[in-house]
Amino acid sequence: METIENIPVWGDPMENAVNQMKTIAQTADRVALMADHHVGYSMPIGGVAAYKNHISPSGVGYDIACGNKAVRTDMTGRELRRNLTKIMDEIWAKISFGIGRVNESETVDHVLFDDALWHGEHLKGRIDNARKQLGTVGSGNHYVDLFVDEEDRVWIGVHFGSRGLGHHIATTFKTLGGASDAMFSPALLLEVGTDLGDSYLAHMELAGQYAYAGRDWVCQKVARILGAKILEEVHNHHNFAWRETFDGEDYWVVRKGATPAYPGQKGFVGGSMGDISVILEGVDHPYAELALRSTVHGAGRVLSRTQAAGRRKGRHKREGGQVTEHMMSRWLQDKNVMLRGGGADESPHCYKRLPEVLDHHRKTIRILHTLTPVGVLMAGPDVHDPFRD
Repeated sequence: METIENIPVWGDPMENAVNQMKTIAQTADRVALMADHHVGYSMPIGGVAAYKNHISPSGVGYDIACGNKAVRTDMTGRELRRNLTKIMDEIWAKISFGIGRVNESETVDHVLFDDALWHGEHLKGRIDNARKQLGTVGSGNHYVDLFVDEEDRVWIGVHFGSRGLGHHIATTFKTLGGASDAMFSPALLLEVGTDLGDSYLAHMELAGQYAYAGRDWVCQKVARILGAKILEEVHNHHNFAWRETFDGEDYWVVRKGATPAYPGQKGFVGGSMGDISVILEGVDHPYAELALRSTVHGAGRVLSRTQAAGRRKGRHKREGGQVTEHMMSRWLQDKNVMLRGGGADESPHCYKRLPEVLDHHRKTIRILHTLTPVGVLMAGPDVHDPFRD
């Protein structure tokens, strides 16, 4: 860890992300930058900011409550590998990946749809679409993964958020607050205790319930496809805000691509499609307080999507990318990982190596399980989403 202009920074500092965090620090009461940091809209991915009396829709981001869930099952890796092609085909057929998709397996009912906010001015007319979309995964770095741990036990891992609902809420409140969606625009702050600030918090909480319900449904659906029982669950948001206390002061702690990591609190942190993921827990250490009880949410990008896959030349063609489909396929073949969907902009070449990223936080986390990917499912490379993280 190093301190740059009073900002605690883990990992190798990326200048553009650090500069974004310097801007955030001008209005936040406390800030920190995790080792997987990279530039984001207004606030960098991997950034954490604490405000005494404000909430930041820009900090939470477009994909409100994006997060990870991992479940351990009673299936063995040997059994999974024996039936892997059939299992992957069935997951690909029954789980919807991509932008604007609906859950083609079932319309999921949930108590969250009883909330009065669905009938208020900001969500009126959106409940039917939200019901249909619950349980869909999205695009970009959102996925369903099948892993084995160090004891050859099968885990299911998922990464996605509140889908079109969260994007609509973020867009609505950023517009009402007069914010820009430009990459390096200042973060929008809303005062808590005002109608606008409190309304955003209520809608953010609803999006959080929606994201949790979606990840729950997908994990349960995949477990049924596996014919396996779920024995353990680890579930957490990493684009969200919570009311927390540090040094006797209460703050709204905004985490954008950062995982809560209080002592004993478990988290699932994913690597790239051809790299390990982990189940970890927070441990107590002076650095943990500086990190605002947070850690990484993933490996962190080293190549932008355009750098990796090139610029779009028509719907299905790109030119000038540093990563080819062949490079990605070779990596996955070497690791014995089966892929459905995905594209060069999500290749392992685009990401830091997760063990190296985690090592920067070794004093504040403990690795409980190392998960090795066996099967990875993501939206195809032709799906474009400008607000993936």
